Amino acid sequence: MTPLTLLAGDEFQAPGPSIFDFPPLYEGAPAWLTKPVIMAVVGALLVCALAWSAFAKPQLVPRGMQNIGEKGYEFVRDQVARPFLGKDAERWMPLLLSLFFLILLWNVFGVIPLIQIPVASHIAFPVVFAVVIYVVKIYLGIKHQGLGGYFKNMAFPPGLPKWIYFLLSPLELVSNLILAPFTHAVRLFANMFAGHLILAFFSMVGFWFLIEKLTPLGAGLGVVGVLMTIAMTGLEIFIQFLQAFLFTLLAAMYIGGSLHPEH
Repeated sequence: MTPLTLLAGDEFQAPGPSIFDFPPLYEGAPAWLTKPVIMAVVGALLVCALAWSAFAKPQLVPRGMQNIGEKGYEFVRDQVARPFLGKDAERWMPLLLSLFFLILLWNVFGVIPLIQIPVASHIAFPVVFAVVIYVVKIYLGIKHQGLGGYFKNMAFPPGLPKWIYFLLSPLELVSNLILAPFTHAVRLFANMFAGHLILAFFSMVGFWFLIEKLTPLGAGLGVVGVLMTIAMTGLEIFIQFLQAFLFTLLAAMYIGGSLHPEH
């Protein structure tokens, strides 16, 4: 028996994975029509609206949304696209910029009051993005290197002793064809899932011991819960940005590896 259950009279229940289960929005609605799906659509529309307001009528001296949009563009171009795509960076900026800002917005939904659900904490959404990048990666690799050349470059990286290929080649094929898309999706999903669960736990501790079951003994624990919620919210915002950045960075790396196998 934990201190939490003792202080709460054996009634406190920590939030679990069930907090990610959302019923259909209304009775009789399709099973897929849930809050995360609606927020995913809202996020996509918001990104389109922000992009339109920033770039529809560009001015020589950027102001307002154009200034914000250009700073975001420069960040993705210089930190994500150019290191892996080189001269091809500008061609792929629409995809990478959209990917970064949509994932970031979906993640930030997790700390916005009344919304409080990071869309990427539902595995289907990261999987769709990872599959799209995976298909683009394979297509570009075969297109630019040929079918045989693509898999040869993948399985037999140059400059290594021939005997090592017996060990390295199977690992490279498994890593590139199976593990890479899997980890691409799961990394984003797992971080958003775990971060939201931790925030929900500390929020519940604060609410339970300060409001629902206020006692002299439990009040101190409730205050700790509130302080940890504030601290973890700040950390979660950083992780939300970091995961959007890493997902987009890996997308650029995979695309660049298909376009420029020598790198």
